[in-house]
Amino acid sequence: MADTVLYEVSDGLATITLNRPEAMNAMNIETKVALRDAAQAAAADDAVRAILLTAAGDRAFCVGQDLKEHIGLLAADRESGSGGTMRTVREHYNPIVRALTGAAKPVVAAVNGVAAGAGFGFALAADYRVVADTAAFNTSFAGVALTADSGISWTLPRVIGPSRATDLLLFPRSISAQEAYELGIANRLVPAAELRAEAEKVARALASGPTLAYAALKESVAFGLTHSLEETLEKEDELQGRAGASEDHTIAVQAFVNKQKPEYLGR
Repeated sequence: MADTVLYEVSDGLATITLNRPEAMNAMNIETKVALRDAAQAAAADDAVRAILLTAAGDRAFCVGQDLKEHIGLLAADRESGSGGTMRTVREHYNPIVRALTGAAKPVVAAVNGVAAGAGFGFALAADYRVVADTAAFNTSFAGVALTADSGISWTLPRVIGPSRATDLLLFPRSISAQEAYELGIANRLVPAAELRAEAEKVARALASGPTLAYAALKESVAFGLTHSLEETLEKEDELQGRAGASEDHTIAVQAFVNKQKPEYLGR
């Protein structure tokens, strides 16, 4: 895996770190490929019970597309007539978001600085966002005459509502960490110096929890957003049967009866 993305697994937690702080963790091709591969690896690894997505440096989580590389690729497209540059959405951004949202385990984003464009989309693809008080968010796309990608036209309206999402997409602006918390974009707001420790604490708590139950909760919420109440009740019945048959449920009930802390196995 390229040095632009670091990948580490420890005690059931996969930590994925965007590692281009000198470029505000912008997405060049090498970084997009590495992030896609890391996210897919973490999602597919049964030994990984939670994923922490974070970034190096203190200025930016990810500012989206590396525009310096992008402008050169667009010029090459014009010369060749290929139009291949924008295939990056299909080849990179979509698989990254699918891996994060579809992972059968919790995903935590530790947002250390600016999250713009695709970077905002990656943060929203996480299940839980721990945000530094110095961070900021920006949709950015319309500012460079592009439409939304990285799932943000699906995730953002579901987090803050369609009217506010449309406003932020049509009129990109910097959203402070405090405003992001008030809007519901940030789940937890912490001093910048405490971000990494707090995010890791959250992620490790999830990594030691009932993984199958967490996966079912993710599936249930995603299903309920696009289905009727009656259909969602049927889905909850299905998923509760699965969770109830897990070893972790037996462990939890026994620990409760014995007034002990459960030690989950993730199965």
